[in-house]
Amino acid sequence: MSLIFVNYRTGDGEATATLVERELSRSFGSENVFKASKSIGAGHRYPREIIRAVRRSSVLLAVIGRDWMDARDADGQVALEKPDDWTRREILEAFETGVLVIPLLVDGAERLSPEKLPEALGELADCQYRRLNHRNAETDLARLTDDLISLVPDLATAAQATGYAQPQRELYGPETPSTEQAGEARVRAHVIKHRQRGGIGNLNGDFSGTFVSEPQGPVHTGSGHLYQAHEQQLAPRFSGDGMGVNYVAGDNSGTMRQQSSEVERRADKDR
Repeated sequence: MSLIFVNYRTGDGEATATLVERELSRSFGSENVFKASKSIGAGHRYPREIIRAVRRSSVLLAVIGRDWMDARDADGQVALEKPDDWTRREILEAFETGVLVIPLLVDGAERLSPEKLPEALGELADCQYRRLNHRNAETDLARLTDDLISLVPDLATAAQATGYAQPQRELYGPETPSTEQAGEARVRAHVIKHRQRGGIGNLNGDFSGTFVSEPQGPVHTGSGHLYQAHEQQLAPRFSGDGMGVNYVAGDNSGTMRQQSSEVERRADKDR
């Protein structure tokens, strides 16, 4: 029993269908991904094997390229209009048996509309689709894989068996926590939009202030004066007299000193 059925049209999205089948087979196991040219053995009856595979699947991925809608058969007729067209038959069989159908639009293929589809396939335009662009193939395939894991419990189990690890997601903004969640997570980074090494950001919660990632020299984030010397320190050192003077040095290329105005006035008196 294959959990994923890859539906495609020869000559339109065929290479993409092969890519999708290979990547999903890595994530879920080859036995869980059906593609006719791979999964039907020599001597087996093609029509019976195709229909059986669709009925036993949990998801049908309809790979749709730019020419999918207007593809013609040998007689010059629109292929999708013909009842014996296998691309059409597989999708209709999925609808009739309750298989989840996901249109996969490839490299700029237009979003489906009921007006342009044969009446029998009008339901396909209502199905939430995904896109696959070859320039962004890795990310798009990862998203598709994650979608399948969340939609089909058996695929989540299959992914665990193959050792598939879901990639870390980029965070685009905070979620609004409930009261209970707020009590458990008291410190939260509110905006992370890049993965650049180094930099300065803000942290809010029970602790608030500024964090500095991977500083390469003296850094000053408060008020007061900043002094930098060029001597090389061999060990970190911190000193202060409790009156607003702080002197910090380490094995960086300089030092930092912050002085309050009160200490400066006392120093002027002593001169």
